[in-house]
Amino acid sequence: MHEIVTLQLGQKANYLATHFWNLQESYFTYTGQEESPVDHDVHFRPGVGADGGETYTPRTLIYDLKGAFGTLRKNNALYELSEDLASGQGLWDGREILQKLDPILQSDYQKSLDAGTPAPQLSAETVRFWSDYNRVFYHPRSIVQLNEYELNSNIMPFEDWNLGEDLFNDLDKEHDLLDRDVRPFAEECDQLRALQIFTSSDDAWGGFTARYVDRLVDEYGKKAVLVWAIEDGRRAQHSAKLKREMNKARSVYSISPEATMYTPIMEPPTRLPSTIQVNYSSEWYTSALISMAMESVTLPTRLRPYQNFESLLAGDDSIRRIFELQASIIPPEDQKTPRQVSTRQSNQIESSGPDSSKIKTEFDLDFSYESSSSNTSHIFNQLQVYRGAEPDDEDEEEQPLEGNLGILRKMRLYNSQPMFHRFHTPLPYPILDSFPNDIITSPVTDDKLNMVSALTSSTRTADRIKRLEAVAGRVIAVDERESLVNGLGEIRESYETGWMSDSDFDDD
Repeated sequence: MHEIVTLQLGQKANYLATHFWNLQESYFTYTGQEESPVDHDVHFRPGVGADGGETYTPRTLIYDLKGAFGTLRKNNALYELSEDLASGQGLWDGREILQKLDPILQSDYQKSLDAGTPAPQLSAETVRFWSDYNRVFYHPRSIVQLNEYELNSNIMPFEDWNLGEDLFNDLDKEHDLLDRDVRPFAEECDQLRALQIFTSSDDAWGGFTARYVDRLVDEYGKKAVLVWAIEDGRRAQHSAKLKREMNKARSVYSISPEATMYTPIMEPPTRLPSTIQVNYSSEWYTSALISMAMESVTLPTRLRPYQNFESLLAGDDSIRRIFELQASIIPPEDQKTPRQVSTRQSNQIESSGPDSSKIKTEFDLDFSYESSSSNTSHIFNQLQVYRGAEPDDEDEEEQPLEGNLGILRKMRLYNSQPMFHRFHTPLPYPILDSFPNDIITSPVTDDKLNMVSALTSSTRTADRIKRLEAVAGRVIAVDERESLVNGLGEIRESYETGWMSDSDFDDD
């Protein structure tokens, strides 16, 4: 097996991750059904519940602030409370004054899941917390509440990047977070493959993540670290927007060089096609839209047979680690040509040599950058994932380059062409009852979507980092400014055309 351990850091991350886990749960098949193409052991772990029965729960750690978990309890129907929480314990013999907050009432959706009855339709008004549309049980070790800060506090808002950095350092000094939280999940794995991190990067969670990634890389240096960095794309006052940009600059500088993949995700994207409508005030909506692209593009990591997803991201030099997330919905009409009726029934992947004709530059949804000029940028590397319908040029013969990555790299360099990989699976994207039912305005067949999603490394990243450099040069304090601006400059240079790493001059 090639397991992946997931870390969910913060409110935005947990909204997105909840959609992700609901989707993974939907792929389960049971007795009498055809075997699922998804290898559940990649993301789920076996265990033993309170009644001695077998359990199967996500291999994940969920961090959030006080008041952010809603009705989600640390212990659930699978696991009983193991520690004695009786008051007193001989520590205090005086009079106790017990104060209780009003309990948060369980949503009708959760009540229906518990009762096994048809679920009512969710709405932006009924989803108050990410736990309101959660469909899976978690192990008690997965739930980590940080009581030092409270969700949406006006007195101590969790917004400054340095607050997150300081919080991690304090907690790690007291508890050793890797030992307490990560190691139990990692040691259960037969062959730990990667650490996947959902986080926000433009608030204090960016600082928390940066220090967490440092520790993870030190401890699991040979494992891939895949970071999904969510950024608030909503309008804000100038001072708040400036703080976000400073936090983004620090996150890019601190996290992207350490991670195997760093993907900034704007929530919501600035441009939407007419086939999609989103309630911008609801994180349930905006995170659902992101999940369509994010879950689809990572599908190869959990399909049978095993796919070396991380090596495809590495490109030709493993230097460019910042990727753009993009996606398009393929309408049902696109499946009706004779060529597409005879779709392949197995998962296949192809790699292109120095031929960039299959590179896509136009997508309906661009989650990473505000600019829509991707068709004028230079692309270094692109990984495409088609779900359901096959790509339009599928009838073209492709000669595989098995074991010849070195030759492929030299061909790419010689012809100044991008690296390209494309994966196709007949498994479409399922529309669940936990998903906003009106987000897709175009016709949907059997509650399933055909999609193409992509991770792209291009010169657009250089333009974005250049803007962050300008903000850092104006706003960041003097003691931090030089190292931050110079560090961002070094990262930017590797995304500019004409740049070559030292290894490009090596003839071996």
